[in-house]
Amino acid sequence: MTENPARQEQRMLVIGAGQDGVRAVMDMLGFLKSRPSFVSFDDLTEAMAGGINGYTAACLVSDGSVDLGDYAEVITALKTQLPTLLILDYPRGEGDAELRHGQAEGFTGRMHAPVALNQLRFELERLPQPANEPDRRPKPRHVLVGQSLAMRRVRQLIERVAGTDASVLILGESGTGKELVAREIHRQSKRANAAFVPLNCGAIPRDLLESELFGHEKGAFTGAITARPGRFEMAEGGTLFLDEIGDMSLDMQVKVLRVLQEQTFERVGSNKTLTADVRILAATHRDLEQEIAAGRFREDLFYRLNVFPIEVPPLRARPEDIEPIIGALLSRLEADDGISLDFTDQALDALSAHPWPGNVRELGNIVERLRILYPDQRIDIDYLPSRIVGEDKVVVTPDDRERGIERSPGDYINNIRLTHAGVDLRALVARLEIRLISQALELNDGVVARAAKTLGLRRTTLVEKLRKYDIRTD
Repeated sequence: MTENPARQEQRMLVIGAGQDGVRAVMDMLGFLKSRPSFVSFDDLTEAMAGGINGYTAACLVSDGSVDLGDYAEVITALKTQLPTLLILDYPRGEGDAELRHGQAEGFTGRMHAPVALNQLRFELERLPQPANEPDRRPKPRHVLVGQSLAMRRVRQLIERVAGTDASVLILGESGTGKELVAREIHRQSKRANAAFVPLNCGAIPRDLLESELFGHEKGAFTGAITARPGRFEMAEGGTLFLDEIGDMSLDMQVKVLRVLQEQTFERVGSNKTLTADVRILAATHRDLEQEIAAGRFREDLFYRLNVFPIEVPPLRARPEDIEPIIGALLSRLEADDGISLDFTDQALDALSAHPWPGNVRELGNIVERLRILYPDQRIDIDYLPSRIVGEDKVVVTPDDRERGIERSPGDYINNIRLTHAGVDLRALVARLEIRLISQALELNDGVVARAAKTLGLRRTTLVEKLRKYDIRTD
């Protein structure tokens, strides 16, 4: 399933009487990846003289404070060069009579404030494509990757719940891809044509989170120089993803619970009730039941959110997915800058054996770092960070573990590679002997004769090495 048609690298020229008056429109354009740039009516002629070829469309916001007749010539020139949306930002029945009655010619689309995010998205999608740019549907840059049993189970749960409007609570450690699961639910849902609006509850200061969620009116608090829609309004008809909801304060939990129960809310500084046709997906790395017991999370909100839980497995629980994840990361990054990368089997084995406490996010960071350090090269095990390989670690592949194969250390000698950094051979051999002797003693409960047999040595030879390396058998 793909998303709605939209042009890539879209840039919007926003024209208005002042930047404060177009702030809400620019916020929404920015959210829709349309890269807005502001120019005032007074500066429009100069801006056009300097060239506007870098813009794909324009958005003219009229708040009734200026007479557009004074700028008729330059606005007409603008409409001949760029597809132009018109937004009337004043009460119906006021402002420019010609525009109010829809008699102005040449505008690609017209809207009346307050503009809903979905309405603006629809108008942007209707803008004509430039002649040299084919109509295309952008592919999602981040997708769920992996065919392990655990990930197949996650996909099955997504398919089951996506077609409903049930609230979903996505659980898992940091970096496991909880937002990817949320995006996939939205992409497969009946709301896929509307907005997916993410919000990291832990990244927003506590005193600003209410405004971020519900929006605010002009003058609602110090610094509120213009009205602004919140995430609930931006997600109207679509999906709101509340990431790290376990970090939300108790007083905000009460307000979110009210929206879930009544589907209504008010902007900060307003007594006008707005409706919320929004599906809620939430995620956390915390154990919310423990948070409830500790008095840090509301039990009633937990049950509202936990209608359909999905647990995303950590990367260490699905090592067989590491190679395809690396492949997907490399394909995406190579499409951006053309830099390719390849891995030897031994390097992939080492990556698969690492426990990855930071999960997919940590793996992605390692891959990007290797591309910067060794562009267009083949990555062998000695290229990997020491914390991945370890100083004296023998790499065992995931397949070996699954089949229960116990390989001899000698099986790996042919794969040892000497780098330009060189090696202290005497110290390396000594370290190897100490490691193998210690393991042989452990395997044989400290009995020297049996340990010597395991190592293929005479008992007296092993006793000499025990003295040499000061290895105790008790």
